[in-house]
Amino acid sequence: MKPSEQQNTAKTTKSSDTARTAERAADLQARKRSADFKTSKKSNKYFARAQKILPGGVNSPVRAFRAVHSTPFFVKKGEGDRIFDVDGNVYTDYVMSWGPLLLGHARKEIVRAVKSAARDGLTFGAPTGRETLLAEEIRRACPHMEMVRLVNSGTEATMSAIRLARGFTGRDKILKFAGCYHGHSDGLLVRAGSGCLTGARPDSLGVPKGYAENTLIAQYNDAENVQKLFAANRGEIACVIVEPVAANMGVVLPRDNFLQTLRKICDKEGALLIFDEVITGFRLAYGGAAQVFGVRPDLAAYGKIVGGGMPLAAYGGRADILSMVAPLGGVYQAGTLSGNPIATAAGLVCLKILRKEKTEIYPAVEESAAMLERAYREAGVPVNRIGSILTPFFAEKAPENYTEVLACDTEKFSLYFREMLRRRQFVAPSQFEAMFVSNAHTREHIEETCEAIALSCTAAKARQE
Repeated sequence: MKPSEQQNTAKTTKSSDTARTAERAADLQARKRSADFKTSKKSNKYFARAQKILPGGVNSPVRAFRAVHSTPFFVKKGEGDRIFDVDGNVYTDYVMSWGPLLLGHARKEIVRAVKSAARDGLTFGAPTGRETLLAEEIRRACPHMEMVRLVNSGTEATMSAIRLARGFTGRDKILKFAGCYHGHSDGLLVRAGSGCLTGARPDSLGVPKGYAENTLIAQYNDAENVQKLFAANRGEIACVIVEPVAANMGVVLPRDNFLQTLRKICDKEGALLIFDEVITGFRLAYGGAAQVFGVRPDLAAYGKIVGGGMPLAAYGGRADILSMVAPLGGVYQAGTLSGNPIATAAGLVCLKILRKEKTEIYPAVEESAAMLERAYREAGVPVNRIGSILTPFFAEKAPENYTEVLACDTEKFSLYFREMLRRRQFVAPSQFEAMFVSNAHTREHIEETCEAIALSCTAAKARQE
């Protein structure tokens, strides 16, 4: 305890204890009310209506719960580490909007900043000061981001970074890794991860053959495979784009020196190394995967956490490369809402909190994630974890690449998912996604989740056998 905290009066301490007790009681009461899923009538009604106007009833495929043979609940609100559906059911949330909410749902400082910014206007189509401040915050955490361009989504960031790499090198081909997902732009939907894996469609209809011809596919964690592709395409590869920790085929960690070897190969071959840190940025550490693994990319893409829960992403890197982006150079990229004042307000507050509290936040979320990891291992389920992201795999062992990921038992995962949901634990509705732990997850809720893991994994195995 800090010295100043030790000086608190007994009255203040008693008041705080009373408030915490009341909060826990209210939480328990809410969970008891939804203990047996007394109803999902409203969610079912919402979903039936949505399917008449939205493809599959959703605006992103994995939300439809088809991979786990279920139908989605509809969310009313989020608070801290919990979400509340329209039927009054309460869940501990490990989807966390697929990663942005490292600080939890509806963090007060972020909500306050968004409200304040909105009062001044939603968008202007002209520069605002917060754009520069946010870019400077990104560079402060990630020194390799010498110059930054703000965009609206991770897809836009990776797509723009690849166009820039091609413009800078004068080469057309790119190299990506099987199972790594870099957004849904045409040239990258080739053996992609995330929803493409979930829907058993590693390629998308509507992508011209010519796009795929310029996309080379390597096996994640296989540096020798990368070297062979460079040898067969000498002087033609503009860049290597990689999730430094794959998180869209489930969490798959890089082998020792894999990323370092990619850096050496790119330097030797005159290609650029692009880190897709849309998920890992500000998640694995304040400086992301580049900090954790000590590898400096030429370009990098960030999303999710940088927007503090609002639609915002960024790409950037070496200043000599970014100087080719319009209006300075001939690589064109633009966006009506890029750097809009509402998203930058949320992102700026979020990154400032992480900078000021990084020595407390990152160890805390890692400790919580480690508790979940132990629970899976004790239940006999292999798991990959780094920092505050993890994936349990229903397989013989935790996978190291795309081929091994595809061997997972997705039916057993589906049973596990439904068992977890029945116990008020919302995990990703796909074997091929990550669990996200936030700083808002309480010890009490983590312990409840560990109990649910043991029961759900056992039930899933027993029912399938």
